[in-house]
Amino acid sequence: MSYNQLTENERYQIYILKKAGHSQLAIAEKMEWSPSTISRELRRNRGLRGYRPGQAQKLSSARRHDAYKARKVTDEVRGEIETLLRQELSPQQVADYLRRHTGVCLHHETIYQLIYADKANGGDLYRHLRVASKPYRKRYGSYDRRGKIKNRVSIDERPAVVDRRSRIGDWEGDTIIGKGRKGVLLTMVERKTLYTVIVRLTGKRADLLAAAAIEHLASLKARIKTITLDNGLEFSGHEDIAKGLEADIYFAHPYASWERGINENTNGLIRQYFPKGTDLSKVTDEQVQFVMDRLNSRPRATRGGRSPNELFIGRRDDLLAA
Repeated sequence: MSYNQLTENERYQIYILKKAGHSQLAIAEKMEWSPSTISRELRRNRGLRGYRPGQAQKLSSARRHDAYKARKVTDEVRGEIETLLRQELSPQQVADYLRRHTGVCLHHETIYQLIYADKANGGDLYRHLRVASKPYRKRYGSYDRRGKIKNRVSIDERPAVVDRRSRIGDWEGDTIIGKGRKGVLLTMVERKTLYTVIVRLTGKRADLLAAAAIEHLASLKARIKTITLDNGLEFSGHEDIAKGLEADIYFAHPYASWERGINENTNGLIRQYFPKGTDLSKVTDEQVQFVMDRLNSRPRATRGGRSPNELFIGRRDDLLAA
């Protein structure tokens, strides 16, 4: 019988015979195994407290599992993993994509180990990992010193169906401000699908923002039912936006960014490409489109490994295409 065929019950037999004082040779003779099998078992599967059958079984199973993973991570699969990581997919998203599109099933920790090994060998895959930072939040009870937006409608009046994310058409909106308040990005995210629209603005003036929002979202008007916005004064033209897009607009409570949590999280993803300190006035439309394409083609674990493009427009993107 080969070493790889040892069962947990057989390991208990080895343990009992060893505790009874039998030598490795005697154990091999009694159980009709080769002495090398017994020697290898006792050497490889012992812990700090000696040989214990339960622990030996776990060590053996883990070793077989790792060997199986090594067989699955072929040079071709490594290349696919690298291709996906360089598109800023997280290890979990890479694992989900490979499972759905190639049939290769890997744990995301396996992909992390490949990244760390690549770094140890001088590689740069680790630079494509996203590093989440803690969002800044005002203390509860802080006084809102910002100006008031005329005719704003509170999120308290928003239909309950929006909270359930059961339909396509409910959006969240915010802005990202560049270094020295130079340059602004308008970010809009559809709550159910995570489909993202990013618009480069020339300034924070409410009329400019309203005009840009209507222009860039007009083609999606049929799929916009509600928009929930931040309380920044740049959204003072919300009535124009509502009229132009034929949508209902609501405002989150002041300093309650979690009420637009999907938008806040998406802004964090965008900051991976345009870090704080970036002069957004120098960002081009092509760069903005690149980021939009990256985010909308990225598989999302919270959406069953499907991408915003797949959910919103029914398009599957081949991220492994040359």
